[in-house]
Amino acid sequence: MNCLACLAAILLWTRCQSKESTKETEAKLPNIVVIYMDDLGYGELSAYGATELQTPNMDRLANEGMKFTNAYASSATCTPSRYALLTGVYPWRNENAKILPGTAPLLIDVDQMTIPKMLKTKGYHTSIVGKWHLGLGDGNVDWNQKVSPGPNEVGFDYSYIMAATQDRVPTVYIENGHVVGLEKDDPILVDYENNFEGEPTGKDNPELLKMMWHHGHNNSIVNGIPRIGFMKGGENAKWIDEDMADEFLGKAQDYIRGRKNESAPFFLVLCFSTTSCTENTAPQIRWSFRNGT
Repeated sequence: MNCLACLAAILLWTRCQSKESTKETEAKLPNIVVIYMDDLGYGELSAYGATELQTPNMDRLANEGMKFTNAYASSATCTPSRYALLTGVYPWRNENAKILPGTAPLLIDVDQMTIPKMLKTKGYHTSIVGKWHLGLGDGNVDWNQKVSPGPNEVGFDYSYIMAATQDRVPTVYIENGHVVGLEKDDPILVDYENNFEGEPTGKDNPELLKMMWHHGHNNSIVNGIPRIGFMKGGENAKWIDEDMADEFLGKAQDYIRGRKNESAPFFLVLCFSTTSCTENTAPQIRWSFRNGT
């Protein structure tokens, strides 16, 4: 009788422990990584049926996770689709949600609900790395001071971005509102209407180019590439285009590793400006995600 009573007590205790363990597992929120890419078509990944292109690394991410096979684009262009992703608002309801110029003010109202804001209410730490192109500040930015409002003011705890697009000035990285590598004695000046005296342009100085200008990309030259808009100064802060994919990848990996010993789940939006780098960086993101947390 005593043995039966002990056995019953053990079974009851085990069952309670199992329930508590299940509740604890269910309560633990997953980390979320969104890899956002310009110009990626539905059929360009072999996981989704592409035959001309093979993307085994992206396929592995898809096959080990969840595939969505019925989806609709909010927009076929950059700024509107990003606005829709972060806010959940159909972009054409906002007349300003169009491809923004480099001097555009922040498109998302700081009081507007966003995905990172929503996740923060659930205890998430939030971050964005890569292309932003949703406007910054009030449209009259002093790049030598903290640039605000921006990603941090609409829900991201950490941000490491480029302001607009790779073909526009300023050609610098911005971390939590501050231009990375900026030197006080070499301030940045940006103008989308007029060039600065003595500064070469793609149109007037083709001998300095490694890529010929086209479609208005004929203004200031950075790394031998003519840009949209004019920029002076900030030489130490200027990015190197060929290193951009690795730069953003490295920052994303650093962020994931940095959250390894944190109890709060994280939300990371990784935005590449082109799709060409993604197949090579996918296995490294996967490794960081698996080993960093």
